[in-house]
Amino acid sequence: MAETKTRSENAWAYVADTLALVLFFTTTGIINERFVAGMTWEQVLHARLIGGVLMVPVGRPYGMWRDWMMSHAKEARFSQLMWDSLALMSFQVPIYAAIIAFSGATGEGLIRGVLGAAVMMIVLGRPYGAFLNWIRHHFGLPPGGQNPMSLDV
Repeated sequence: MAETKTRSENAWAYVADTLALVLFFTTTGIINERFVAGMTWEQVLHARLIGGVLMVPVGRPYGMWRDWMMSHAKEARFSQLMWDSLALMSFQVPIYAAIIAFSGATGEGLIRGVLGAAVMMIVLGRPYGAFLNWIRHHFGLPPGGQNPMSLDV
């Protein structure tokens, strides 16, 4: 019975982490792609479709990465902010760069898009971490950083 519960919790953790990633970064991705990188609406749509497909397999691994990174954070607000931002930037910016490059961003637009994403990840690290924990809470899961890099929640 305990094994079934663990599998169920893992499944819910996957759903929660993926849902949080898709909801939060579809919105912020559109803003960055259109207004920072200067991509056309067609390119933005293409990037969001690719991004949406890629977010499904990386939602939970990112959640686990963030949990591990947050296990290094202290209780101080600055430490929480720094580790959340570092987790987001180190995991998501390389993936994002590939998405917008594949979607047609080149040259200066690609550089602006990647730099814009890096700045966004630094700024949005803690808000996204709070959003992720909020989504996890609604799925009956604990917040991140408590069981780092395990397949358990």
